[in-house]
Amino acid sequence: MVKQVHLNMKRYLFAALLLCHINYRVSAQQSIRFTPTIYSREFSSQPAPVLRIQQGDTVHTTSIDAVGIDRNGARVSPRGNPLTGPFFVEGAAPGDVLAVTLLNVSLNRNFATTLNTLIPKVLPKSIAKKTWRSGRLVKWQLDLVNKTGRPMDTGRHLKNLAIPLHPFLGCVGVAPAGPKGTGTGASGPYGGNIDFSHNTTGATIYLPVFHDGALLYLGDAHAAQGDGELNGDALETSMDFSFTVRVVRKDSFPLQTPMVEDDNYLMFFGIESSLDKSLKVATESLRTWLQTRYGLTMAEVSQVIGPVVQYRIPKIAATKVEVVALIPKKILRQLEHR
Repeated sequence: MVKQVHLNMKRYLFAALLLCHINYRVSAQQSIRFTPTIYSREFSSQPAPVLRIQQGDTVHTTSIDAVGIDRNGARVSPRGNPLTGPFFVEGAAPGDVLAVTLLNVSLNRNFATTLNTLIPKVLPKSIAKKTWRSGRLVKWQLDLVNKTGRPMDTGRHLKNLAIPLHPFLGCVGVAPAGPKGTGTGASGPYGGNIDFSHNTTGATIYLPVFHDGALLYLGDAHAAQGDGELNGDALETSMDFSFTVRVVRKDSFPLQTPMVEDDNYLMFFGIESSLDKSLKVATESLRTWLQTRYGLTMAEVSQVIGPVVQYRIPKIAATKVEVVALIPKKILRQLEHR
């Protein structure tokens, strides 16, 4: 009888300890609503963090548009992709990889702005500069129910034009290496202004970490954008979004450039001074991943990449050009891990 009581007591204590452990883990992963009052116009390690968060926390917050206009139409910051952040991620250290999962990305107002011109890079020299200099900011009406956008105050030729909306965050990045920051129009190994339409609900963006806490910035909300951001702006607007983060240790996930994952693809960035260079870096990042993850030979890599790889050009409007190599996950599921 004594033994049975003692055994039951042990079981009770074990269950109580397990319950405490579960409750601790749940309470440690908080749901946080953060309302920004200041915005950053650079990716930098210098500003004090606006919030310290733990892995697994869910942060619900907002962004303003690239011109500095909030959801109510009020100017709250100068133009220049004002960002929400930086968020200090507890436990993130240089050499790690920060995985940022966008749980929800949604429009919170019914208008956007863009430029009514095309960037000089994509036009003949004879008209490029003149066309760019004549550009002005124009307004679009966003139908949040039917998820379409229409240019306002247009002539008869565009009166029936309606484009599908695809909200995403143009900027997701951490503080770059070194003490100096960089403008919010730039991109690089740290992510930044990558203007990639796959940065939307459900996507995870993987970024190399260069400073303690990673120092994460998000913003530059787009209602829609074609490849290249050829207007110089997308359909710039404000956004509600939520995200969570986790830290992947450097010894298990070597990563030199940003990578994005969604339900259908793994996507590898090349961010260089030309299309050719960016194409090579994106393809090399994909090759390295396949060989590291699956132990493939170069000949085997060629048979995976060649028939199915897709390329996107998110941005050519800035100093650097971006190319993304996409590999379908349904193809990767047919490969055996190392």
